[in-house]
Amino acid sequence: MPGHPDSTDKTLILLPGFMCDADLWTDLVPLLRPGWRVLHADLFSDSSIEAMAARVLEEAPERFVAVGFSMGGFVARQIALTAPERVEALALIATSALGTTPERAERNRQRRARIAAAPFRGLSRSDLRRALHPSRRDDAVLVERMLAMGTRLGKQVLLRQLAAERVDGYGRLPEIRCPTLVVAAEADELRPRDETDRLAAGIPGARYEIVAGCGHMIPLEQPGVLAALLNGWLDQAAPATG
Repeated sequence: MPGHPDSTDKTLILLPGFMCDADLWTDLVPLLRPGWRVLHADLFSDSSIEAMAARVLEEAPERFVAVGFSMGGFVARQIALTAPERVEALALIATSALGTTPERAERNRQRRARIAAAPFRGLSRSDLRRALHPSRRDDAVLVERMLAMGTRLGKQVLLRQLAAERVDGYGRLPEIRCPTLVVAAEADELRPRDETDRLAAGIPGARYEIVAGCGHMIPLEQPGVLAALLNGWLDQAAPATG
């Protein structure tokens, strides 16, 4: 599992969103409190949330903090439910526990068929812009970074991640017993507030924070705000040793 060279007995595993690679966290990692070994999860090799979670657990140290963004939040929750004794704390960013509807599953199936039959031309610029706050949608540098992540990951990763259907997880939220931080964005058009409200309310003792002036892509749009939230929460939930 690729990671930051600084190493202690405290490990933070970052789980990216759909068609995002480690560049999602580039601006955030230097702002984290010293004393963490930062690892990047592989969510690119499997086509189900359960298999992604199993791979992370196989490659991870015995104890760690999981920070999951969007799709990565689904994987992080699965990890916390599968191996609760290994997850010291859990951060869920711009994510929910809503399952894939039959209609969405069928649309994904049709989309996979179209993608498989054609040359890969990257992700849709208009779809990516919708993931940003309206004030950032004309930020060419930010949009290009998002496009570049999708291009680097490529067609096969896109097909695998589209196949990873979500099972509704709201009923199992009370089983999560580790310290949990839920972070939502004020202007997230991909994950409506009612989904994140319900997520935070369902996890016992969860801390809930909302980032103002931000769209779905919190780690790219507001890395400083997110780092401050993570640092403050981690200082209490899982203090680093460095």
